[in-house]
Formats: sequence, structure tokens, C-alpha cells
Amino acid sequence: MSATNNRCLLYNQAVMPYLDAWTWQQELQAQRIKNPSLDDALILLEHFPVYTLGRGATKEFLNFDIDENTYELHRIERGGEVTYHCPGQLVGYPILNLQRHRQDLHWYLRQLEEVLIRVLAIYKLQGERIPSLTGVWLEGRKVGAIGIKVTRWITMHGFSLNVCPDMKGFERIVPCGISDKPVASLTEWIPGITCKQVRIHVANCFAQVFNLELIEQPPYNLDQS
Repeated sequence: MSATNNRCLLYNQAVMPYLDAWTWQQELQAQRIKNPSLDDALILLEHFPVYTLGRGATKEFLNFDIDENTYELHRIERGGEVTYHCPGQLVGYPILNLQRHRQDLHWYLRQLEEVLIRVLAIYKLQGERIPSLTGVWLEGRKVGAIGIKVTRWITMHGFSLNVCPDMKGFERIVPCGISDKPVASLTEWIPGITCKQVRIHVANCFAQVFNLELIEQPPYNLDQS
């Protein structure tokens, strides 16, 4: 079970290229594998348009020719099928030592869902889980996606919440390989909502769910890595 008031470094970043954030996560995870006493961390950011494929993902869920390289696409270590990131979608990358919390990956996935469900509840929206699937839905449409990678109980990758993205990018894929449940964004329920408004709620709900004390950090300079 989680201890009380574990520290968590909070990095609120602007829009960042996917490869830069990926490298940063790998560095943070590697540091904590080497030294498990380091504080947990949470990165909140947005990405420039990019598609990512989980380690076992298949190309059948892409509605474009992968060899044309028209769109930025990367195969990464997380579980799950293809997903899409772009500005207007808030992405969270927790780098947690689950030995301080619970060494149970199913529990961890449900906790990440709980974070997003609590955020939606702040806006009087009823986030839902669907048995056997991972993520968060509103009225049958997926607004929150989750994909993780855990090494020696240190996490990376994480969750995304569609706040106000351009949804056209999702038309080029079968998001998360689920063809019968469409994706949506919070703007359909809350016109004018922005990622800037949602960030504080995501951070606070994350701290509540994982029983963490957030320690705000200055913006990360990629040149320092």
C-alpha cells in the first residue's frame, strides 16, 4: 500500500516533440531503476501530432500506408495498439516506483483510470470503465487512453485525456484497436475547455489517488539531459 506523503516531482511542460519526451522518460526511469530512493515524478504535456504503436501493435489498425512516412509514427515499449497525440490532448507520464505503492499492474491501470474519472467528476461528467478494456469513456465514447511500461516496478508512459484536440487525426487509425467505440473530446460536453484549465485538476487528482505530495519543478530543459 502507498505510504503517506511520498513526494512526486511535477513537471508542467508545454507542447513537446514526442521523441524528446520519450527520451526524457527513459532517462527518468533508468535513474530510478539505478536508485529506487529517488522521488516519483509526473510529467504533464502536450505533443505535436504523432502516432505511436505499442510493442505488440499490428499495422491493420492504421488507415494509411506506414511506408509512406506521411505522418510521424513510432513503435514504443508500452502495451496497447495504435494511438494518436496532438495539441489539445493532455498527456501524463508518471514515473512511479510501485514498490512504494502496490506491486500490481492491474491495480495501477485502474488507478490511472480513477485519476481521469475524478477529473471528469469535477466537471459533473460521469466517466466510465468498460470491463475487459483499459481507458475511460463518456456516454460510450472514449476520452481517456492508457498505455504503460513497467521495468523493475518503475513505470513509464501513462495516460492521455482528449480535452480539445483536432479529432481529424483519429480518423486515420482505429484508436487502441477498438473499432466499435468512437473517441471523443471534452469540448463536446464543455465548449471552450482548454488543457491549461484541466492540468491543475489532473495533477491534484493524481496526487489524491496515489497519496502523493506534488513538488512543482521548473520547466525541463532538454539540453540538460
